Amino acid sequence: MPAKTAPAVTRLERAGYAVVGKTNLHEFAYGITSDNPHYGAVLNPLDRGRIPGGSSGGSAAAVAAKLCEAALGTDSAGSIRVPAACCGIVGFKPTHGVVSLEGCFPLAPSYDTAGPMTRDVAGCVAMMKALDPQLPSREVDLGELTVGVAWLEQADPLVRRQVEFAAELFPRRRPIDLPLLQEETYPVFAREAADVHRELFAENAELYGDNVRTKIERCLAVTDDKYERALASRDRYISDFTEAAAEVDLVLSPTLECVAPRRMDDLDLRERLIRLTYPFNAVGWPALALPCGPAEDGLPASVTLAARWNEDDYVLDVGLALEAALSAST
Repeated sequence: MPAKTAPAVTRLERAGYAVVGKTNLHEFAYGITSDNPHYGAVLNPLDRGRIPGGSSGGSAAAVAAKLCEAALGTDSAGSIRVPAACCGIVGFKPTHGVVSLEGCFPLAPSYDTAGPMTRDVAGCVAMMKALDPQLPSREVDLGELTVGVAWLEQADPLVRRQVEFAAELFPRRRPIDLPLLQEETYPVFAREAADVHRELFAENAELYGDNVRTKIERCLAVTDDKYERALASRDRYISDFTEAAAEVDLVLSPTLECVAPRRMDDLDLRERLIRLTYPFNAVGWPALALPCGPAEDGLPASVTLAARWNEDDYVLDVGLALEAALSAST
């Protein structure tokens, strides 16, 4: 049992939110299926044969099943946006450092964030105003924004079609060659996770589930040399990413390449499901995932809006306008 309430939860309670329960998630928030060997598997309310996403799968499932109005999730490689996309809700990863992580067990500190998960963008805006009282708001006109559209070619056909439709609601849109995260940067995340778990794992390795134990062992194998090279690669990636988006106001992309996959092991799914979410953790940008229409098997596609550091209000306000435009067009 925790000795005290986390500051983020305290802020929400002061704003009128009430805690109705704690939700299940992937062990140590390190995975994307939310199959937890200690507490069972989270089910996707849209299709119980599909994963709910992770790591904050219980939060997404609870919101989608209308067990609560809103939930708080964490996101280190997509752990808010992946389950939001899989369960057909809205999830927001704020700029790194905007929402306090005090009281939250870390995964990879320079990637970790916490943020809201709700059934509409207005719900995320309300939660963020409680979590960050200085958050401003503004009215936006989709016709006045220059939007860079990225990674459509990565998506399955019907997901791509729905994301393209969302993009067409921005008259001033253009494709941009936004780099995907290179594999050589991954050791930064791995070393941070290894440092978090090093002592705990040494004393309790047999208590970890097989899935997370395998990943921690891989993280512990990262050498100092590989880590240093990865730090340099990450710096170059941030520079290249920022330069590619320099002439647009906002980036629009698919949240996932696919709809919620059928249940299978996290290690078989992880790379594909975080391919389009992890980059925004690596660069620290705020990113909003919202449903944008039915795709393969009638399950929801999800579109992401993202902008530069500390433009959280801008992303959310554009999200409100896009959500309204999507609703009006269906």
